[in-house]
Order: sequence, then C-alpha cells, then structure tokens
Amino acid sequence: MHTDHHWTTTPVTAELLRGALDVERTERGVLPHRLPAKARAQNTDGQLAMAESQPSGVRLVFRTRATAIELDALPTKRAYVGVPARPDGLYDLLVDGRPAGSGSVPGGHTLTIDMTEGTAEHTQGEPGTLRFGDLPDGMKDVEIWLPHNETTELLVLRTDAPLEPAAPTERTVWLHHGSSISHGSDAASPTTTWPALAASLGGVELINLGLSGSALLDPFTARALRDTPADFISVKLGINVVNADLMRLRAFAPAVHGFLDTIREGHPDTPLLVVSPILCPIHEDTPGPSAPDFSDIGEGRLRFTAMGDPAERAGGKLTLGVIRDELARIVRQRSADDPHLHYLDGRDLYGTADNAELPLPDALHPDAAAHRRIGERFAARAFSAGGAFADRTARPRTA
Repeated sequence: MHTDHHWTTTPVTAELLRGALDVERTERGVLPHRLPAKARAQNTDGQLAMAESQPSGVRLVFRTRATAIELDALPTKRAYVGVPARPDGLYDLLVDGRPAGSGSVPGGHTLTIDMTEGTAEHTQGEPGTLRFGDLPDGMKDVEIWLPHNETTELLVLRTDAPLEPAAPTERTVWLHHGSSISHGSDAASPTTTWPALAASLGGVELINLGLSGSALLDPFTARALRDTPADFISVKLGINVVNADLMRLRAFAPAVHGFLDTIREGHPDTPLLVVSPILCPIHEDTPGPSAPDFSDIGEGRLRFTAMGDPAERAGGKLTLGVIRDELARIVRQRSADDPHLHYLDGRDLYGTADNAELPLPDALHPDAAAHRRIGERFAARAFSAGGAFADRTARPRTA
C-alpha cells in the first residue's frame, strides 16, 4: 500500500454493492453471492457453487472526491492442470459512467482443477491490493466492477477522501439468467461481457444471473428470479441442458413451463424474454454430453467435442435445434395468455455468418469480439423500438 495519502478506511458493506442477491459476512470482510442463501442451501453441485460466487455484473458503487482508491480483496483463482496459467481477473473502474482504468489483485487462493481426473485442489493464499490513482478531483460517481471469473472476498476500501453510498439508481433494472456465455466466459473484462455491454447500451441496471455450466432449469434459480425486483427479465436457455446431457425432450418442456410459471408468480406482467442458444456447431444436431478434447493441450489449447450420436434424437435426446423448436413452441403457446412473454432466436445474436468470421475458440464459448457483437445485437433487439424491453414506462418492480 502506498503511504503518500491520508487514507479514509471504509469497510465494504452490502450498501456499497449492486448486482449481488446476497452478501455473506466472512471473518475478514464480505463475499458477494449471485444466488440467495436459501438457493445455495438447496444446491449440491460444486460447479454451480463456484459460478454463483464469481461476481459477474457485481460492482462497488459510491460517491467520493478521492483521487486515489485502494481495495483489499482475497480472490480465488483457477488453474487447470496442463493448461497455461490464466491471467489474473480484471477489475474495471468507471468514473461518472466512463471507463477510467482496470487492474488486478495479486495473490489469493488457488483452485487447481484436473479435468482428466475430475479433481480439484484448493491452496490457501493471502489478500492483495488493487490501486487506482490520479483520478479527477471533485465529487464523482465511482463504480468498480469485480472480476466476472474470480470468487472475490472484499475486505476494505481506502480512499484519500471520505466516500458515501451512491444514490439509489433511477434506471430500470434488467434481470438476466443464462449459461457461461452470459456469465462472461472468454470476455475481456467484467464490463465487456455481453450482458454488461447490452446493459450499457440499453441504459439499464444489470443483475446478471449467468451461471457457468448451470443454466439447468433448477427450481431454486427460478425462485431467485421470482423474488428479485426487476423491470425486465430474460432467460437464455438450452446449451447447458445439452452439454450436460441433463434430460430428455419429455422432461424438458414441462421443466421450461415450470421455470416460467415460477418466475411469473413474482412477475406476472413484467416483460419476459426467452432466448434460445446461439449457434454452436458441435451441438446443433448432435446431442451431448460435451467433453474436453485434450489433443492440443500440449500447445495450450483446449476444445470441446460432442459425445452423443445424432441418431439418439429419436429417443428424445436433446440438440440445440430441438431445443430452439421447443422453446419457440412453448412461447407461442403461452403468449396467447401472456402478452408480455417474448422469444428471441439466439442465432440472431450469433449465427452461421458470425461463426465463419468469429469462430468459437474452444467450440463452445465466444471470444471477446463475439461478446461485443452479441451485446450490441441484444441491445438492438431488446431495448430498441419494437423490442421486448422497449417500453421504459415506470412500473412497480414486482417480486
């Protein structure tokens, strides 16, 4: 820590956080969660536990005259056996809504994952410090977007002038749920995941429940969506159901109906957009599961491959093509009685031509350029005139 300032120390509290559904008090500070405690208590899957604790879309928000800011944090970083080291997670700084820098926290815990053995080892580490300096003088709104891909325990803020919580936002709130693509896999930084980009372009406040590997129609996730106040809701469904080979067609349709029914219990009239999967060639006509392909691991490249057989569709196994047809059918059926329910084909966000230009590097996840394209297209289709979320008329936030 630099000592050339007179520091004001402020504990991190829920009052300073946006985008989290729960804030857990720890021995050293606080841990933001994107699922509430009741949902976490009903989960037994380590992948989901890791995903919901990674604060995609969560940010510290406050007002201050400070020209220097320090944040002590304890990240949990992932390492994969046989794969080159991942870069440290990025924190993005916005000042009065404009990008003003980014940085990382050194150190922290390490979770080492061996995908060939299906094991993980946790190594203890120490907290580190993030510092932003040379900020403009005068009162300003500050946002620090936390890494979308690192579990992040927040310890303390230091500023060279006092800070105060930001005023409650007057922007409409967009609540989104999806898979690792919505979570932000392979995006460049937390403000450049496609939901963050779409929210910025749409001028809305984001709550991102994109959960890597875990958009699996879990009832506790539906209840979290039901109970979270929002002006607009979107659910991007399908890819995880296929690549986990979780269910067959007979179970999928009732599960989608049940998921939407639960959301509607808390949001009966809120615009609700169902988004089908973006193009993913390995699973368009081939069922899951998907599995890592280690053939290029020596060169530091990991790809995924589909392990199913297209002939298995006759027995009810799911592909992305089957899922898109079924989601479109379900929305058509329900929208006869639900005028606020809408459907968007994910291939309108990323389709065949996009895949030719910006192929999925690991055969599952879009890269940073594709995230930007998806975010821009979602904003144009959802928030522009004629889109599902075009009506910005103030309404009570149900739930």
